[in-house]
Amino acid sequence: MTTAYFTHPDCRAHDMGRGHPECPARLDAIEDHLLATGLDIALTRFDAPLARREDLALAHAEGYLIELAEFMQQAAATGEQRALDPDTTVCPATWQAALRAAGAAVAATDAVIDRQATNAFCAIRPPGHHATRSAAMGFCFFNNVAIAARHALDVRGLERVAIIDFDVHHGNGTEDIVAGDERILMASFFQDQLYPFSGGVPLGTNMVNLPIPAYTRGGEIRELIEANWMPRLEAFRPQMLFISAGFDAHREDELGQLGLVEADYEWITRRVVDVARRHAHGRIVSCLEGGYSLSALARSVAAHLRALADV
Repeated sequence: MTTAYFTHPDCRAHDMGRGHPECPARLDAIEDHLLATGLDIALTRFDAPLARREDLALAHAEGYLIELAEFMQQAAATGEQRALDPDTTVCPATWQAALRAAGAAVAATDAVIDRQATNAFCAIRPPGHHATRSAAMGFCFFNNVAIAARHALDVRGLERVAIIDFDVHHGNGTEDIVAGDERILMASFFQDQLYPFSGGVPLGTNMVNLPIPAYTRGGEIRELIEANWMPRLEAFRPQMLFISAGFDAHREDELGQLGLVEADYEWITRRVVDVARRHAHGRIVSCLEGGYSLSALARSVAAHLRALADV
């Protein structure tokens, strides 16, 4: 099984300021751990290209793209950071980083469909799953996974794809974009009553939302996945699967209060791989979302990659 690894140095240049949890060191921690464990040799590396305007338009309103580009250009012109909201800040390098992140997701989709790799992981930032069709929020500017899923459908001609989201925070942006699109089944779990305080009532019949009480551990979450995600995925028979891979549900991560460990992320990934093998020729594209405890993030990404690469 060949696993492609998409990333780019531009993704490290995006910086939202001292002390911000969504920091460049996240990618450094992942890279260092892959080198230290030797897992990097199991991956086929690709540079992430820049997303094109038509890629972004698959998931975002034209007016939003115009406004965001102007906001980013003003930051670049002044050389200063500018806040979109209390949590989400741009710097002169943000536009390029965001285009690389979305471009990685699209290029990984093409690579997997074209059989350059069985599956792919995008080590990218900024993350994407809080970005709605017409707004940036929660550290996110472009919804990388939603763009990639729509690319698979609208550009590459697939008929059914699934999105799996295991970030501790509800992927409200992805749900905003794909709810009601019956070509897409989205299955997620997230901590209940946590930012962005949504997801309890699904917006469409193609959503499988699992709000999880704080302090729930991995064993209980595994049981919920088996009982709720798996029957829907088997019935849907996706031709490709996309993962919003957030690792902030780890018990060491202070931005949430769930109790997952590396073995849980490996188990979840292997269950997704099982579905992909049965229905999608193994095709999976996974994109990094959250995960802010650097050591836990690096170890969890490695567990995720071992399951994808079957090593």
